Amino acid sequence: MKSTIAPFDDTPAYVLEEIDDDAPETTEDDDAEAFDLGDAVAPAPRQLVKLDVTIDEDEFDHDIDQAFRKIGKEARLPGFRAGKVPRKVLEARIGLAAAREEALRDSLPLYLARAVREHDLDLIAAPELDITGGTESGPVSFEAICEVRPVITVPGYGGLRVELPSPVASEEEIDEAVDAERRRQGSLVDVDRPAVAGDHVTLTLAASREGEPVPGLNTEDWLYEVGKGWVAEGFDDHLTGASKGAELAFTANPSGTDEPADFAVTLTNVQEMQLPEITDEWVGDNLGEHDTVEAWRAALAERIGTAKLNQSRNLFVERTTSALAELVEDAVPESMVQGDLQARVQNTVQQFQQQGINIDQWLQATGQDANSFVGALRVQSEKAVRVDLALRAVAAAEGLDVSEDDLDLEYVRIAVQVRQKASQVKKAYEDNDAVVDLAAQLKKTKALDWLLEHVEVVDDKGAAIDRTLLLGNNDHDHDHDHDHDHQHDHDHDHDHQH
Repeated sequence: MKSTIAPFDDTPAYVLEEIDDDAPETTEDDDAEAFDLGDAVAPAPRQLVKLDVTIDEDEFDHDIDQAFRKIGKEARLPGFRAGKVPRKVLEARIGLAAAREEALRDSLPLYLARAVREHDLDLIAAPELDITGGTESGPVSFEAICEVRPVITVPGYGGLRVELPSPVASEEEIDEAVDAERRRQGSLVDVDRPAVAGDHVTLTLAASREGEPVPGLNTEDWLYEVGKGWVAEGFDDHLTGASKGAELAFTANPSGTDEPADFAVTLTNVQEMQLPEITDEWVGDNLGEHDTVEAWRAALAERIGTAKLNQSRNLFVERTTSALAELVEDAVPESMVQGDLQARVQNTVQQFQQQGINIDQWLQATGQDANSFVGALRVQSEKAVRVDLALRAVAAAEGLDVSEDDLDLEYVRIAVQVRQKASQVKKAYEDNDAVVDLAAQLKKTKALDWLLEHVEVVDDKGAAIDRTLLLGNNDHDHDHDHDHDHQHDHDHDHDHQH
């Protein structure tokens, strides 16, 4: 087999007609009516190459032999056992054309794959193959238009800055936690005055529409905190200023509805929350694990800080990749977006099916239609493609390579996940020509690690955040899964192992 490669121009899907100098002059309004483009966007030019492949007659004759063997396994001829019919006999009975057609169908994908490997092409879509010779006799030749992953540069990746929640508890947050505990241990005391926001009122509530009770809005002796705004629009405004024994009547829209209801409310009591004074004695009596206010506040600061640190860690990778994606100015290949989008839709539908959720009912319940649902996923797909291209660019710019040791460690990691031997995993990757893909994913992981080590990290006030807190001590304490928001792109590599 011989193969050559050459660039191939991606002809746009639309062609603008040349302006005829002799045509009558048109106005701007005429142009608007003549070219109603709507929201149409010109597709990004694809990066294409053309492979020209030729297989000489002797080599292709082996494929014809294979085709005759395949046909012979199904042929039933008197005097011959199944699968033992000689080629000459089959050729005399069915002719050479049928076997040649079978050989073309079976072997051309293999020759194409060989040519792709020889020229180290990174395909992102199925090639468009066209047989140019040898369909009936002689050497076989074909051409394949292949779309390859574009190689981009990402200026500015070394100066990325991301904002994360501060992993340190503020005094305001500690005060809020202290007040929450005070309210939890506070006591309600009757007061002889009009109700104000924050008071607790005991009331009898009756709501109706056209004389019929509104479900859930008819109750007695209900303790309610004024100012919560739970019941209806303006409900708390009517309670504010009302005293014990007041009877109120008004019309309002119950929360979550657009249809008004008639309310009748009687206040049977008004109470205020009395909060305990925070002293060392109170802390010791009510919070057994602490003896002083200072020790309690320190423990609250640690608890709040831990929660905020976990939140920041969870956001670190996502915000870093989002910032990186924004640096990609090139139009991304539609084929990559569509491939990622299709996988996301399939994964989502499968997850719903596994949970016994009907997706049509879910869409209706969440107020979405199929288009808006897919549109939201498409945004994620477009970001995933930008991140994929950008991480490859960072890896190339920083000279990040993947060694055999890196691959061996990854085989071990995968082997643990799929409960197989590392040697079996390695062989599966090699047999499926997936080692190059795996190495690319590992290279992207190294690129992300590099970014996490170099990106500037600040809180919402612009103060620097200690990177060591975010990365932790265990190899950055994060699991990229070799995808960075693009995991389904590589799931097929393991399918054959199950």
